[in-house]
Amino acid sequence: MALPKLASAKYELTLPSTGEKVEYRPFLVKEEKVLMLAQQSGQQSDILRAVEDIVDACTFEKVNSKKIPFFDLEYIFLQLRSKSIGEKTTVNITCPDDKKTKVKVDINLSDVQCHKEVGHDTNIKITDTIGVVMDYPRVASVAEIDETAGDAETAFAMIKACVRQIYDAENVYDRNDMDEKELDEFIESMSHDQFLKIQEFFNTMPKVKHSVKVKNPNTGVESEVVLEGLNTFF
Repeated sequence: MALPKLASAKYELTLPSTGEKVEYRPFLVKEEKVLMLAQQSGQQSDILRAVEDIVDACTFEKVNSKKIPFFDLEYIFLQLRSKSIGEKTTVNITCPDDKKTKVKVDINLSDVQCHKEVGHDTNIKITDTIGVVMDYPRVASVAEIDETAGDAETAFAMIKACVRQIYDAENVYDRNDMDEKELDEFIESMSHDQFLKIQEFFNTMPKVKHSVKVKNPNTGVESEVVLEGLNTFF
């Protein structure tokens, strides 16, 4: 005799990047086990792969985690975590005033949102006639970044991974048609101010973040701390 089948609840969320409604279910014990094993490995690539697989499965394959912006993936996973394990999570926060005292803070994951900056644009004019159209970072571009690389190398690699088009007054050059060496040379030929314009795209793009107040028990100083990115909520 076959054992009974367990039904899962269904919920709905809105993708931050498009406003599209997506139906999802909580992740199951088998999926939680995959995540725990990935976390135990300590490898970012393993954790990201587990998150990808869980998001795909729990959205009934309606979301392709390899194609959506990374902030979409983070937001979806936090919603899954909220409905699967519980809305409350406790994080250790270092007090900004002395930069050493750690305080435990309870966070309601359902309050965590993806915030968009006013004026943010994927089309960046770097001269009067030349511009760059950017894509948002995806899991593949994040996973490929060398964790041991310096800030400059990381910024360069991320910019290169996210270029969708380069255009001038006469032509539009698609990323798939660009020579890798020529793209490197194009980015390296930017002035400091032009490079900063590209970096501002990443600084202002939508981000999963949440503000909390923490009080240092040793100094009595209360500070506001902004938690940003998936890892900060676990």
